[in-house]
Amino acid sequence: MGYQCVDCVAEGYGASRRSTTVAGAAPGSRPLVVPTLIVLNIAVYALTAVQAGNPVYNTMSRLFRELSLVPGYVHDGEWWRVLTSGFLHIGPIHLLVNMLALWMLGRDLEIVLGRGRFLALYFVSMLGGAAAVMLLNAPNEQVAGASGAVFGLMGALVVVLRRLRMPAGQAFGLIAINVIISFTLAGISWQGHLGGLVVGVAATAALVYAPARSRTAVQVAALGGLTVLLVLLIWVTGL
Repeated sequence: MGYQCVDCVAEGYGASRRSTTVAGAAPGSRPLVVPTLIVLNIAVYALTAVQAGNPVYNTMSRLFRELSLVPGYVHDGEWWRVLTSGFLHIGPIHLLVNMLALWMLGRDLEIVLGRGRFLALYFVSMLGGAAAVMLLNAPNEQVAGASGAVFGLMGALVVVLRRLRMPAGQAFGLIAINVIISFTLAGISWQGHLGGLVVGVAATAALVYAPARSRTAVQVAALGGLTVLLVLLIWVTGL
């Protein structure tokens, strides 16, 4: 899997002699949010595996059934599934692939965006994936995984590299391959993937292209507005 290394990204904004990154974060900080998210995902998977009594068929656990994203249940008022489903995974391979992608993509982006902005990007991308599932999936379809957020990070990497005027060919190729896989392999929620990708691109553009003089205000307004729009979309689909 091709990706931009941490040193290369650091060089991209360090050479500009600015005291902050293109998103307004202090340069040089180490990733903290990414490993925390990975630990949380692993912990939730372990809990479902223990409940199910089988690490491969962890979907049989009570916790998985109560927290996975099922549009019909969200329509009935179980709104928490929109977020909790992003911390569930279907078997160890699903978990491994998503956590590997989260580490490879997220550690670079967290350095550039800063911890708070990165966390906001992660959750709004997750919400974008859930909104697409709510809009396009059948009411009884069950969806789980951090893939919506991970696809948001893929889109974010492209935007950041373009903003830094660095080569983005590998990032575009990575997205293309994963989109093709999403449409060709059975059992993959292409809706959640594309929803996360689109929202991740939009959110990151707001973060790295906000004017320096009013950067924080523009970033908060943009991501806040995007979050409200997604929540309204999820609400409307349940009417």
